[in-house]
Amino acid sequence: MTETGKPLLRALAGDCLSRPPWWLMRQAGRYLPEYRDIRARAGDFVALCLNPVLAAEVTLQPVRRFGMDAAILFSDILLLPYALGQRLEFAGDGPVLDRIESGGGLARLRPSSAIAGLEPVFETIRRVREGLGPETALIGFAGAPWTVATYMVEGGTSRDFRRVKTWAYRDPAGFAALVEIIVAGTVQLLSAQIDAGAEVVQLFDSWAGVLPEREFRHWVIEPTRRIVTALKAAYPACPVIGFPRGAGPMYEAYAPATGVDAVGLDTVVPAGFVRERLQSRLPVQGNLDPVLLLIGGDALTEAVAAIRRSFGDRPHVFNLGHGVLPETPPENVALLARLLAEPLSS
Repeated sequence: MTETGKPLLRALAGDCLSRPPWWLMRQAGRYLPEYRDIRARAGDFVALCLNPVLAAEVTLQPVRRFGMDAAILFSDILLLPYALGQRLEFAGDGPVLDRIESGGGLARLRPSSAIAGLEPVFETIRRVREGLGPETALIGFAGAPWTVATYMVEGGTSRDFRRVKTWAYRDPAGFAALVEIIVAGTVQLLSAQIDAGAEVVQLFDSWAGVLPEREFRHWVIEPTRRIVTALKAAYPACPVIGFPRGAGPMYEAYAPATGVDAVGLDTVVPAGFVRERLQSRLPVQGNLDPVLLLIGGDALTEAVAAIRRSFGDRPHVFNLGHGVLPETPPENVALLARLLAEPLSS
């Protein structure tokens, strides 16, 4: 049992708590009117992420309003490609990057200075730590290499991941060179976040589930293992949460092979599978459907109770199976906070 009193850190260390610690992916964002006010005067999205005063305020807003057990740094997984020298913009439909589709495109990157220009992010962390109460943890994060690579190669979001898969299948050695750059940069990025005051870090592998088993092991598990190994060597007390969204049955291989301290669950992982194959080994996090938070009411109340009954007798962090939807009414998040504060009825 860890000596810290922070509920999130206790759960990640293996303690089973009567009330699950909770936070939400994308808990700072467009569903909050106070966020929209800041976003309107911040300039573009990248400028907001690189403004420590505003980014710290946005990070703290949901914790002040709802009392989550953790704040998660307001930033974006694509700041790493941006720092590596890839052009990045956020348009109405999401991120837009200059595509890198072969080994020749790697020459445009600056791997030797992977986190140059990201000092404002680390200053944000320092400011947030000063603004948090003694029971609230601070989470840093990065994109996992496969997911970051999909954006760098596709030039944004994708439905079929045709470009990135084509490169990985046809030229695995060339694609591995890109992944190597991302792995090294991610270790630098997360190390700097921990040095600045992050107490937990999470690796978001949002597109892990689009790969077949062999490629999942090669491009999801192995790069993640290398990052976790490097972080554990330097920061053995800092928990690492892995979130391989869509991994399905590959969750069972992912958890022990990567060395993560906990796994984040997407919305479709069956509770029985989690209890039998995962929760006996390590803490789990998730997996409420964000649409249930969107609609609220009895459906949300029943789903929260069901998740707590399924996972509550073992180490568990309450969260969504993906991020808060922008249309979510803040009063539904307030309802969730009340539900999690109450004892679970039999």
